[in-house]
Amino acid sequence: MPATSALALQTSLHAPKPRLRDAANLLASLAPGVLFGVALVALSRTPRFAWLALPSLYPWELWVVAMAGTTATVAGVADWVYHRAAGLRVGPNEHKAELLALAGGGLPLFLLMCAASVSPRPHVFLLPVLVVLMGTMVLICYDEFVFHRRRCGRFENLLHRTLLGGHGLAFLAWAHFCFAREQLHGG
Repeated sequence: MPATSALALQTSLHAPKPRLRDAANLLASLAPGVLFGVALVALSRTPRFAWLALPSLYPWELWVVAMAGTTATVAGVADWVYHRAAGLRVGPNEHKAELLALAGGGLPLFLLMCAASVSPRPHVFLLPVLVVLMGTMVLICYDEFVFHRRRCGRFENLLHRTLLGGHGLAFLAWAHFCFAREQLHGG
């Protein structure tokens, strides 16, 4: 076997499959919304959060989180579908940056937000949430400014802005709920 063929075979065996990589980003972007819904159902069965069983008792912040988060998720899925339909290739470095922002920043932030939401003393989580939020923002900005600034057209930029704006609005509504309405989340 020629050396170049052996090198190509070795590289292909160690390189992650594009579909698996794509699925990881899609799953990482869908996870917060799915987990949010599952958490609401699970918490509604506890006496402390029994009010979650009646959507008419939901504060406005929870509705904003749901609507803005859904809008962001739809924009993220639309961006994912657009990449496939337009045949746009995401390079390995861009994929790593996006996955790092989603799973390395977004997931820890989501978990901290969950912990603060059910804690009787949510203010204990304020500093860690803000630190992880700033780190996540740096990762997102890196991805946007390094990989998307020149390559993306208007439609894709609109999807990215909708995604980021939706998540930002959902975060702000959650922060108001968690830190200004303590009595509603068990405090």
